Amino acid sequence: VVNALRMRPDRIVVGEVRAEEALDMLQAMNTGHDGSLTTIHANSPRDALGRLEVMVGMASATMGTRAIRQQISSAVDLIIQIARFSDGARRVTHLTECVGMEGDQITTQDIFVFEKTGISEDGRVIGKFRPTGIRPKFYDRLKAAGIQLPASIFQTTVEIR
Repeated sequence: VVNALRMRPDRIVVGEVRAEEALDMLQAMNTGHDGSLTTIHANSPRDALGRLEVMVGMASATMGTRAIRQQISSAVDLIIQIARFSDGARRVTHLTECVGMEGDQITTQDIFVFEKTGISEDGRVIGKFRPTGIRPKFYDRLKAAGIQLPASIFQTTVEIR
């Protein structure tokens, strides 16, 4: 990541963060590399933030918890959670926005969540990917970038089979 920054990239994509490289990645994301992307293994969007905090803490014993959380909340806009279901299929289960800091805590809000409604006769998981009714704070940034999404997308339910 550090060497990639010397090349003045427009985007930074890190396949997976597992340890101290998380700090370099966060610093890169906080220095104008919008659209950067990485993966992290966690059980939920909230757990992903916690794991990221631990990894950054491993890289810098001098950074306090609040400073680490501020770096994370500043760098991360969206968490996309994927889970494997009982039928073996992987599905997006959460689109969660990182809103910022409230006191010493990183605040998040789910924008879309997958709700399992049953199992089909052939054993496939049935469910709905539904909006929570919250329009993300980055919606205006999407519009400014020329990405036009109807506001109704945050109010409609889509059935997935």
